[in-house]
Amino acid sequence: MRQELLSLPKGLAEEVSKNLVMVARLIDEEPEQAYAYSRIALRLASRVAAVREAAGFAAYATQKYSEALAEFRAAKRMTGSVELWPVMADCERGLGRPERALAMAGEPEVQKLDKAGQVEMRLVAAGARRDQGQLEAAIVTLQSPELASSSVQPWTARLRYAYADALLAAGREDEAREWFGKTLEADKDGATDASDRLAELDGVEFVDAAVDLSDLDEDEDDDEDAAEIAAAERASDVAEYYDEDDEEYEPLEQSGADADADADVEDDKA
Repeated sequence: MRQELLSLPKGLAEEVSKNLVMVARLIDEEPEQAYAYSRIALRLASRVAAVREAAGFAAYATQKYSEALAEFRAAKRMTGSVELWPVMADCERGLGRPERALAMAGEPEVQKLDKAGQVEMRLVAAGARRDQGQLEAAIVTLQSPELASSSVQPWTARLRYAYADALLAAGREDEAREWFGKTLEADKDGATDASDRLAELDGVEFVDAAVDLSDLDEDEDDDEDAAEIAAAERASDVAEYYDEDDEEYEPLEQSGADADADADVEDDKA
């Protein structure tokens, strides 16, 4: 990317770079903001492939699939690389055209992808099969040497998870449980919710029973303070209400308990 930006005037290159950095920083947590920064970069340098690619991913993250596909196609034309082929196919799925995604899975470009790209393409194709209601075909699509391998690669957890999820959707619960377990073994970074899916299958409900005792103490103290304040306010109100020198003085209506207490006092005096 830096090499591409060097083709721009220095000031412009710095401005574009700042916006691309913000896209990368925000795309996971604040995709709409990332998209806004990508549009700025696109206005400044639309002839830079890295800018078109970043704009594509920002649009993809906000589910603007038509726009994302256009940007990815532009980046592909500029670079001649097939690296974006799987995400382009996934855009077709997002646009409700799974048949086009499947057609792309059979194109020669797939053979030019590296291993990670080929696995990604397999995931997209399986998703397209599911879009068409072809669950068993999706399961078969995911069955591959990469799935069977005991070696853990960056794509392993996602591949196993997709397989487990497809098995579960097909009603093959025991197999799904097994593969969610295998997903968990490979998912060291917690990128999937395989542990939650396993717990759900096993009927386990997690309840956060951890109680911070210091918080309880603080709550009790707050309750006591509130009670003391309320009592003081009541006492103040009574004192003001019983100011007999006040022209607007009115006797306070006694409660039953207060009346009984006064009666006891009179009895004692007698």
